[in-house]
Amino acid sequence: MVILDVTIINVAVPVVGRDLSASLTGIQWITDGYTVVFAGLLMTGGALGDRLGNRRVFCWGVLVFTASSAACAFAPGTAFLVGARLAEGLGAALIVPGSLALLQQAYPQPAARKRAFGLWGSMAGIAASAGPLLGGLLVSTVGWRSVFLINLPVGAACLLLTLRHVAPSPRHGTRALDWPAQCAVVAAVALLTGALNEAGRRGWTDPAVLAGLGLAVLAALAFVLRERLARAPALPPSLLRSRELRGTPVIGLLFNFAFYGMVFTASLYFQHQRGFSALVTGLALFPAVVMTTFASVLSARLAHRTGDRPLVVSGMLLGALGLAGWAAAGADPDYAVLVVPMMAAGFGTSFALTGATATVMGAAPAAYSGAASALFNTTRQIGSATGVALGGSLLATGAGYEAGLRTSMAVGALAYLTAAALAWRCVPAKQEKQEKPEQPEKTGRG
Repeated sequence: MVILDVTIINVAVPVVGRDLSASLTGIQWITDGYTVVFAGLLMTGGALGDRLGNRRVFCWGVLVFTASSAACAFAPGTAFLVGARLAEGLGAALIVPGSLALLQQAYPQPAARKRAFGLWGSMAGIAASAGPLLGGLLVSTVGWRSVFLINLPVGAACLLLTLRHVAPSPRHGTRALDWPAQCAVVAAVALLTGALNEAGRRGWTDPAVLAGLGLAVLAALAFVLRERLARAPALPPSLLRSRELRGTPVIGLLFNFAFYGMVFTASLYFQHQRGFSALVTGLALFPAVVMTTFASVLSARLAHRTGDRPLVVSGMLLGALGLAGWAAAGADPDYAVLVVPMMAAGFGTSFALTGATATVMGAAPAAYSGAASALFNTTRQIGSATGVALGGSLLATGAGYEAGLRTSMAVGALAYLTAAALAWRCVPAKQEKQEKPEQPEKTGRG
């Protein structure tokens, strides 16, 4: 539900705008408001899960997300729909960190845990790539409100299954929640995501974009300073001294940057240059969906034999090869020529996601599993927003649509290569790690 709502709205929003007589600003907020709140509150969602229990916060998130989806489906006007989308973002920020923390809790053995993480990554990849196809199908047959209504039965089933089958999570209620640090994270991520989204429309040199980026940097510096001074930091400096927890979130940022940039620019290319409908565009992107599913399952099966490093490195190299092939394909290539690059990017990203997720979660003590998950997914969301914004900016340049598309693919290939080099250094080689003991609780007001 959470990942699907990032991409499915792109196909539905033109119809929503016409039906609700929304202004251009309203359409932008319907699309971007969800992503900004989702990315901005992920760290807060992770901290609340560690403090109050991940299952409890996860269930709260499902309730908020499902209820706000119903509000979106029955929205009478633009302002109401924007508010409901913001509430959806809040629910998503509570769900995602808890989902990984609950998997870590449910599967203590490394091999079983990696299989679970593989399925988690597979669902994320399917949702991201299938969004345009499902959105086009629903909008063209049932109407745009069905895009949100499909979340209701899924959310109800998710809540029921979680309460019935997932064990309660330990609570660390004595840990102070560092609100200044959390506010700094929210400000930094919201400002950065908002500025990057606006860069795709206004241009990178627009004063509002530059101001947003500058304020985001200042907020990030404030977070770092606060973490150094706080007695109960959200992410203790001792954790960030780990090579895995320093480098792997950056790898997640880079491969999300490349993959989501590819999906976004390819979607626009197929519709604007090839004249494909929304439904046909979704079908054109479908090979990437198939590859994400297959790659996640395969990497989970191989991880206990090879370790995580070969999977992450090879996945990133394959993704780089695919996007480089698209960049070198020339102007207006046949669709058959583009299928292989899309499949390579989809396969490589999902093949690496399982190992990267296992590395982050394995490096964090159980008491900080929610915070580690939030860190990893926050950087991935930043990567997605950056890839989409840069892709939109390159397509809008005066050099032409085809040149902008090839440049976007070349930049994505470079991001994959950088992620491969970083993975060689930061992702551990094959080894069976023992569970890390929880760190002693630190009490006191942050």
